[in-house]
Amino acid sequence: MQISEKYNPQETEQKWYSYWMENKYFHSEPNDKPPYTVVIPPPNVTGILHMGHMLNNTIQDVLVRRARMQGFNACWVPGTDHASIATEAKVVAKLKSEGVNKSDITREEFLKHAWDWTHKYGGTILEQLKKLGCSCDWDRTRFTMEDKLSEQVIISFVDLYNKGLIYRGYRMVNWDPEAKTNISDEEVIFKEQNGKLYFLKYKIEGSEEFLSVATTRPETIFGDTAVCINPNDERYAHLKGKNVIVPIVNRVVPIIEDEYVDIEFGTGALKITPAHDTNDYEIGQKHQLKMIDALDDDGNLNEYGLHYAGQNRFEVRKQIAKELQEKDLLLKAEDYVNKVGTSERTGAVIEPKVSVQWFLKMSEIAKPALDVVMDDEIKFYPEKFKNTYKHWMENIRDWNISRQLWWGQQIPAFYYGDGENDFVVAETAEKALELARQKSEISTLQISDLRQDEDTLDTWFSAWLWPMSVFEGISHPDNKDIQYYYPTSDLVTAPDIIFFWVARMIMSGLEYKKEVPFKNVYFTGIVRDKERRKMSKSLGNSPDPIELMEKYGADGVRVGILLSSAAGNDLLFDEDLMLQGRNFMTKIWSAFRLTQGWNKEEKPLNDSDKNAIEWFEHKLNKTIGEIEQQFEKFRISDALHLIYKLIWDDFCGWYLEAVKPNYGEGISQEVYQKTIGYFEELMKLLHPFMPFQSEEIWQLISERSIEEALIVAQQKKAEAFNEEIIKDFETAEEIISGIRNYRQTKGISPREAVEVYTGASAFANEAVIRKLANVAEIHFGEKTDKPSFTFLVGANEVSIPLSENLDLAEEKKKTEEEVAYLKGFLISVEKKLSNEKFVANAKPEVVDGERKKQKDAQDKIAILEEKLKSL
Repeated sequence: MQISEKYNPQETEQKWYSYWMENKYFHSEPNDKPPYTVVIPPPNVTGILHMGHMLNNTIQDVLVRRARMQGFNACWVPGTDHASIATEAKVVAKLKSEGVNKSDITREEFLKHAWDWTHKYGGTILEQLKKLGCSCDWDRTRFTMEDKLSEQVIISFVDLYNKGLIYRGYRMVNWDPEAKTNISDEEVIFKEQNGKLYFLKYKIEGSEEFLSVATTRPETIFGDTAVCINPNDERYAHLKGKNVIVPIVNRVVPIIEDEYVDIEFGTGALKITPAHDTNDYEIGQKHQLKMIDALDDDGNLNEYGLHYAGQNRFEVRKQIAKELQEKDLLLKAEDYVNKVGTSERTGAVIEPKVSVQWFLKMSEIAKPALDVVMDDEIKFYPEKFKNTYKHWMENIRDWNISRQLWWGQQIPAFYYGDGENDFVVAETAEKALELARQKSEISTLQISDLRQDEDTLDTWFSAWLWPMSVFEGISHPDNKDIQYYYPTSDLVTAPDIIFFWVARMIMSGLEYKKEVPFKNVYFTGIVRDKERRKMSKSLGNSPDPIELMEKYGADGVRVGILLSSAAGNDLLFDEDLMLQGRNFMTKIWSAFRLTQGWNKEEKPLNDSDKNAIEWFEHKLNKTIGEIEQQFEKFRISDALHLIYKLIWDDFCGWYLEAVKPNYGEGISQEVYQKTIGYFEELMKLLHPFMPFQSEEIWQLISERSIEEALIVAQQKKAEAFNEEIIKDFETAEEIISGIRNYRQTKGISPREAVEVYTGASAFANEAVIRKLANVAEIHFGEKTDKPSFTFLVGANEVSIPLSENLDLAEEKKKTEEEVAYLKGFLISVEKKLSNEKFVANAKPEVVDGERKKQKDAQDKIAILEEKLKSL
């Protein structure tokens, strides 16, 4: 068989992904095997692959491929999210570039454009995931706006409304003037901004006296309906019951009292604008103040803004300040840094706004969802996120589920009159008509008399049903898919959507299936650059994942990104990691080519072969057990490190060298079969991490039927191992490394055989030592009188007589320098150990480590001083 000298990732990736797809290895149907189910965190339908997606989906693929090889019926459901705000914004921008305003077309016309956009760009990210090697069941691909999923969203809304959990209310919300919709508290990001703190004069009615009131938003004075003081503030006791005049507006408003006002903060007097501040809204409700909304949906001043009407809120801020100054109503303006709420989706500064919205009561459904996590019915990895989850769930607010958008599931509320309660909630207009006739007692009502609510549902109201809706578990709760695949097994997600998605999926799962939606949640870290900045398009610090895969191969990128990705810890991206992944591929390919270049002969095993085979068998079993333990703890990176070391160091670095035939000789047929058997087991372990190259080598090793492809091969399970055999070989490795170090430091050729003296009575792997270190003779239980290179292995000295060609004076000088260094090092260690505070407070293993350093240094000094006597 001819094996190409260089491994070609691109050619291999395309070949095997097509093979897997053609033979339906990714597809799952309910059967008698235990299920292993994963649902993808659905990316935005218009999104493209970024480093966060790459990390998250690589981890999912590792888990899914491993489960498949362990005999599970693995089902990984892919799909996309309709992303109401982001997608609508893109469609609006596209229409605007064509000279069309959203306000100039009908909802139906807009939705046609939105669907066209989705069909054109919607599949990009899923196609990119295929390049990464993701083994999703593409036949099961879902989209949150497809008919069958939208139907389940509507069923859920109606059900929760009928249970009294959904209600319609007039509340303060976070208004995004760019997206022209409200957003949830969790979608508001607070950013520090430099601004001004303006101190305004509010004149006391009928007096020249004034109150000083500070604000960072002078444009909101047009909505002022009171000034508030603390009833215990003696400075303002004489003003109780009086009125003030709002600057510029000249509106007379009352001075009210409330202990909410902090006497020590600012001037101790607050302007109250109930329609433009969350806290002011609460005070306004309490004191029954008038609500004046002075801003429109675009963030412009409306008619209440008088001569500023129609102008942008930020543009008029300086003009207002100037007018206040001219009218002697501005005391001063100071530089001020404050935190401003911005929209996660558009970046626009949020405006608090009072409007009628739909809400889901959370306290009732949050309690059981908190309990299942705190009781470890659902386990979080890492566990630290339980505290984050607990804090949010215990302080949860009702969920504002309505959005002022057209792209999304339209709220199934139908109005038949102008009264506050003249509406019904139903899955269809036909059902709504029946209910409306009953409720209104107007039998002549027609569908044309009904108006459906204009708002759509929050995108997360689709996503929270995802583990059920992808299997149509809401619309057909007894179907075979939901019965078999639910609850799902593991969820892999980012911690920044623990509230948006994870918590809500747990609530909905318990509400509708009376079962948790998954058993484990693995939180990935955030991918950051070397300066610890989160990778983003806006910063321009995120590499293109597709370009990385073209440069390093998908396997190389997968390994590179996982080598430094511990659960929940941020990953500092470094392209050198990708290079490390590619080098690993090269190492494996070279090792495979080496084995395929050997001539096989019928001959008995030699002692070196026997030593190596016995050791690697036990080493392999031990490492498989360790890998299984790491997977149980979701330490995916640590599991990869174990496989990496097993292949690079143990198999390639030691085993292959130990069994490799001498130049011009053949290898025993039995050793070859053992070696190829090990190679196969290693490819099985590696496959979840490096699916393409492992499948390529697996198929090159032997002709395989469709049923024998690596993707469905059974991984070897951990078996018993002998620790003593492993330790004996490690001792041999130390001896070989010591002899190689001698050659390197003294400039001795590897071809020049050496003699070794040792206090040991025997070495368990003598044949391997002789072969790999080119040792002519080992003198057991003997010391040499000649000047020698000596090192310690365990409790035994190993000495190599120095070559006669060496400069003994130079050797003595180097040895003396080494002794001096070690004595200095020993002093520092002993100083630490003599510190009672250190010994008492440090972890026992740290203290033990220092004591080991002390003994090692003492032993080495003793050996070197003995050596000096012979020089």
